[in-house]
Amino acid sequence: MILPRVIPTLLLRNTGLVKTVRFKDPVYVGDPRNAVKIFNEREVDELLLLDIQSTPRKSPIQFDLIREIVTEAFMPIGYGGGITDAEQARQLVKLGIEKVVLGTAAAQNPGLVSDLSRFVGASSTMVCLDYKRNFWGKKEVMIGGGREGTGRDPLEFALEMEKRGAGELILNCVDRDGSMQGYDIDLLAVISSHLDIPVIACGGAGRLPDFRAAVDAGASAAAAGSFFVFHGRHRAVLINYPSRAELRATFLGEA
Repeated sequence: MILPRVIPTLLLRNTGLVKTVRFKDPVYVGDPRNAVKIFNEREVDELLLLDIQSTPRKSPIQFDLIREIVTEAFMPIGYGGGITDAEQARQLVKLGIEKVVLGTAAAQNPGLVSDLSRFVGASSTMVCLDYKRNFWGKKEVMIGGGREGTGRDPLEFALEMEKRGAGELILNCVDRDGSMQGYDIDLLAVISSHLDIPVIACGGAGRLPDFRAAVDAGASAAAAGSFFVFHGRHRAVLINYPSRAELRATFLGEA
């Protein structure tokens, strides 16, 4: 049996990696090239690299840095941050990026999802749906690094993204980001049951059983950040990844 994908999510800020809690208070955790080398040794399934400054600051995509990171990687990498047109996506694919991730741009310009799906293929077009509970307690799609509400319902938005041509959806809970308290299983189950495309759980993983819970709820893959860069209750920085045996035990119950 093929094991579900377990995907480290790396947050790029300037030229270094950081980790946030609820999209705030970024803590430096290392150089992206060194992190990729470690993940190579651990035989990681794939990586997500998200530039958390490009969109809020409207800064250009760091194509040269991305090229260096991809050159080091032995696994597929998905990249998101600052993408506003199909030409940028084409450049990223030329550099070796296998999946192009849209977040804010997908909400502000849904037609861009369709454009990317045509230019680079649906399998290379990902949408990251960031969401959190608003003042009234309803879950709402967020943009601009989780700072701005859209008033849109996550399920309705997810269905539109699938219709527009997205090949995968990252469901990322802002309220649980960096908390290591587990995924939002309830919404994950609802959205996974309504979509035909793969859904990747993100936001909140802190233990191996959290990955299993996400897959049991319908996710095709589980992504996480803090789980892969921190160790112990004092959150010491340590880039890590479970062994294949640990993953088999998690998903298949093999000792």
